[in-house]
Amino acid sequence: MQKVNSEELLKQYANGQRNFEYLDLSENNWFEANLRGANFTGSNLSKVYLPYANLSQASLRQTKLIQAELSDAKLGQSDLSHADLSGANLCRANLRNAALRGANLAGANLTKVDFSNADLSDSNLSDADLTGANLYKAKLSHANLTGANFFRATRVDFTDAYGDETTIYPDGYRRNDDSV
Repeated sequence: MQKVNSEELLKQYANGQRNFEYLDLSENNWFEANLRGANFTGSNLSKVYLPYANLSQASLRQTKLIQAELSDAKLGQSDLSHADLSGANLCRANLRNAALRGANLAGANLTKVDFSNADLSDSNLSDADLTGANLYKAKLSHANLTGANFFRATRVDFTDAYGDETTIYPDGYRRNDDSV
């Protein structure tokens, strides 16, 4: 996997390049970067610094975003299917209409994230913090919600999702059965 630094990638993007598949982009700093519509399929973006970045309509399929800093990022209509976002910080990010099917969001900070119309089917949300998140029309079917915190999350449909006694619901309570 070829290592590319932040300056080089931004230069290529400014020159019209949008394909950044299967690259090692880990630990780069792209504060407030505009990377709208870029293709990062299969790339390693672990520990990147991308707060306030615009990644709307980006392809991030099967991308490693482990412990990435994505607070306040714009990820609307992006494809994060089967991406690994474990331990990532997406606090207040916009993920409206995003595809997150099969994504790993274990232990992620998802407080106040807008997941309106997002597809989180088959995703792993175990131990994720979704406090105050908006899940209007979000799909959670077959999602793992073990230990997830949905306190004060709004418009959550838990149909066909899987939680346990450690899952915290929007009312702040836990349930005693093995499904939500």
